[in-house]
Amino acid sequence: MNVPPPDPTPAPTTLGALLRPVLGRLVLTALCSAVAAVASVVPLLCLVELARILLPGLTGDPIDEGGAWTAVAVAATALALRLVLLLCASTVSHLADVRLGSLLRRRVVGHLGRVPLGWFTQRNSGLVKKAVQDDVGALHHLVAHSVTELTTALVVPTVIVGYLLLSDPLMTVITLVPVAAGMLGLKIATRGTTHKLVEYAGSQARLGAAAVQFTDGITEVKTFGTLGRAHDAYREAAEDFDDRHRDWMRSSSAGATFMELALSPMTLLLTTVLAGGALVHSGHLGGPSELLPFVVLGLAIPAPVLAVGFNYHALLAARGAAARVREILAESALPAPAEPAAAPDAGAALCLESVDFDYGGHAALRGIDLTLRPGTVTALVGASGSGKSTLAKLAARFHDPSAGRITLGGTDLRALSFEDLYAHIGFVFQDTTPLRISVRDNIRLARPDADDTEVLRAASAARLTEVIERLPRGLDSVIGDDAVLSGGECQRIAIARALLADRPLLVLDEATSAVDPDSEAAIQQALSALSAGRTLLVIAHRLHTVRGADTIAVLDGGRIVERGTHEELLDDGTHYRALWAAHQGGEQPQRPDATTESELSNR
Repeated sequence: MNVPPPDPTPAPTTLGALLRPVLGRLVLTALCSAVAAVASVVPLLCLVELARILLPGLTGDPIDEGGAWTAVAVAATALALRLVLLLCASTVSHLADVRLGSLLRRRVVGHLGRVPLGWFTQRNSGLVKKAVQDDVGALHHLVAHSVTELTTALVVPTVIVGYLLLSDPLMTVITLVPVAAGMLGLKIATRGTTHKLVEYAGSQARLGAAAVQFTDGITEVKTFGTLGRAHDAYREAAEDFDDRHRDWMRSSSAGATFMELALSPMTLLLTTVLAGGALVHSGHLGGPSELLPFVVLGLAIPAPVLAVGFNYHALLAARGAAARVREILAESALPAPAEPAAAPDAGAALCLESVDFDYGGHAALRGIDLTLRPGTVTALVGASGSGKSTLAKLAARFHDPSAGRITLGGTDLRALSFEDLYAHIGFVFQDTTPLRISVRDNIRLARPDADDTEVLRAASAARLTEVIERLPRGLDSVIGDDAVLSGGECQRIAIARALLADRPLLVLDEATSAVDPDSEAAIQQALSALSAGRTLLVIAHRLHTVRGADTIAVLDGGRIVERGTHEELLDDGTHYRALWAAHQGGEQPQRPDATTESELSNR
């Protein structure tokens, strides 16, 4: 197992820290956008000047043709300059977006390779996919567009208002009244929407996760007649998404409508013309030529403000996405030793010494002492919530103990490199999802250099031969495309992978939980044949599958309360005898006050 090296860069705690790798490019984008914004105002000023030059011609007075052509030339030059600068700003910002997206995706994926494996059991694939792909993608607007939009929204009104103030302060104030009303509408539209947008994004992630789970499990859902219940979960997620979206839109629609009305060209034009006409009539303005700049330039103020208003929610979404990316990068990584200890021998024993483990404030395991001797089978049994899966995950270092230690050949697991650890330990857990690659590559995931003979031998041991033969392209069939497998067949893919990896120690957590009885018996025979020279840690609720184990450890309330062989525990044990009686009766015992292991894994 290749684990990325520790990332020396500290996790970003602010939006600025997250954008730091492309900060220089964003500054260049802002400078280009600022000059382009000034250049965009110049043609309007030239239009006003041109109108003043041409107006005398309507009364037969001579026209300054040189001045008119100069105004036209300046306007054309400004337009060309604006076009070039906007192209430069757009290119630089999009390059920054591509670079940031690439850096963040690699950094997030690299960091996910260092967080405890148990972190993934607490989050479904839809949420992880949203963080890695969707949230990083949502930063596109923030990086590629918002700098240009915000710069333009700031510079254009500033330049225009400055020019108009020099012309006439009173008329400038009148021209800005609709703009002020529009900004008030923007404030109303965005008031309190940040929290609603966060809720909307969360419901969107849950809807995606529900869709993924429903689609991935459709075979089992239809086979076992649970389509209605499975569809209910998706429908609930969809209804929650619809409610959040409606609540978000309802809270912003009135203010957005008022903003658009206040900043519409007709509102601005009527305000400017009517108020300006009154000032001309009163003699405050000398004539139509003095009103003209307010009519032309006033109409240019709302456009950049409206652009920001229309994209405000996209900016909020990008900020929320950036916050979620920062949260992932701030997750504590599983500590890796600076100088790893020597790799243990293949026949090393795994020992748990006074091990405690807490899920938050819940004591999941307490005082666990257990030795897995080389070449033996150790079985963990107990009611649901007793801590069996938690113990198995600790043995595979999905988490580190809260107290005590776990050693391999006398060396603490925390002192071993991940490569050495996972070269020694293989595992097959209860929930397994093959990758969307060929069956061959799924089986040889841990040994990419394995040839087809070795792959088929492992597949045969896992009772996959018939499955592979019926696939359209055999081992070349891609799971999810031309290889649609049942849950039991996916479980056997994972078992074949573990067998091919040939690790000295195997952790099997309900490894046969999803297969039919015939396949289960065959897999148990294959695992028994392969156990010689290996150490097996097996967890099962089906007690008959572990009757031949060398040691059976009975867990209750996170503690080992009994241990021994099947016969010894039936003679002397009380908990195991009760479990066996319930098993023989077809029941699955569960402590009424127990928190199930699936609940613990979702904390």
